Amino acid sequence: MLVLIEGLVLCFWLLMICVAGTANGPVGLIVFYEQNVKDRVVELGMTTPDRIRRTSVISSLALFIPQLTVVPAVVYFFNGVDGFWNGFLQLLGIYMIANLFDRLFIDEWWVGHTKAWIIPGTEDLMPYIPAKTKIVKWVGTCIGYPLLSAILSGIMQLIAGVN
Repeated sequence: MLVLIEGLVLCFWLLMICVAGTANGPVGLIVFYEQNVKDRVVELGMTTPDRIRRTSVISSLALFIPQLTVVPAVVYFFNGVDGFWNGFLQLLGIYMIANLFDRLFIDEWWVGHTKAWIIPGTEDLMPYIPAKTKIVKWVGTCIGYPLLSAILSGIMQLIAGVN
């Protein structure tokens, strides 16, 4: 039950980053769009390459620092995990809940089926998340997060001194 709640908290964190990043319009999170959309938005004078780089750093830090530090700390120190496999499974559960939310709610529904992420002047470049990118994201989710969970579980074994 804790894993489900913690996964939902991570979903909420991701949602809040998206809401805050798009508060002044979808150009605020142009970093998550394909390169051709980024290029067009720069051409249209809606942003600059410098601003895109800065936003990329900020959004990456906001997304990945909690995923790489808070989630393992919660699993090992709050949930009281003992052992590599229990930690691996809990981490994987939390990450997969958040990533299913990202793939299905954010990518598929919010970006793909609402007008919230449409940037005027780039409509001809839609869909913003093409099939190839969706495949890469799903493969990344299905391979990357089990790998990340295993690595973090191993590191936490060393830090926490858990067997």
